[in-house]
Amino acid sequence: MDAKTLARCTGARIDRAQRFAEPLSAAMAEFGIDTAGRQAAFLANVGHESGGLHWVVELWGPTIAQQRYEGRRDIGNTQPGDGFRFRGRGLLQTTGRANYAALSKALGVDYVADPDRLALPIDAARSAGYFWQSKGLSAFADAGDFLTVVKRINGGFNGLSERQMLWADAKAALGLK
Repeated sequence: MDAKTLARCTGARIDRAQRFAEPLSAAMAEFGIDTAGRQAAFLANVGHESGGLHWVVELWGPTIAQQRYEGRRDIGNTQPGDGFRFRGRGLLQTTGRANYAALSKALGVDYVADPDRLALPIDAARSAGYFWQSKGLSAFADAGDFLTVVKRINGGFNGLSERQMLWADAKAALGLK
């Protein structure tokens, strides 16, 4: 995918799209995000979650919600400092020691030892592709069920109107009606 098309699909500035065009194209190929419908749904959500390919590390206040990451055993944060250390990174924001460990195993890269690596374009893109595939989101994209895609990525419908706008833009950019 060229940078101009990626920018249209994600709402990104062209310089950011140029940085991520090759890594995202490779990740989409690696993880079976290989139809225009899948790509439109994937890229719309990547665009929203990353603020137009701008944020690959969760902004840290810490907010009250972020403070709750500390000690959250359900995401594997069992050691002091895990909340901040394993804050959201990547284009779809991998969060928590357990999720970093699972991603490490799946992709063959030790993100637990080097969490900042998830902020690099290739790793940020691959982590998003892996998340998409591991959650079975292609099936929902194939069915045009964008709401389920959003809910499985976000846990709810935060930013739904922007995601839908990006989805419409991505479909148009990719030649879908």
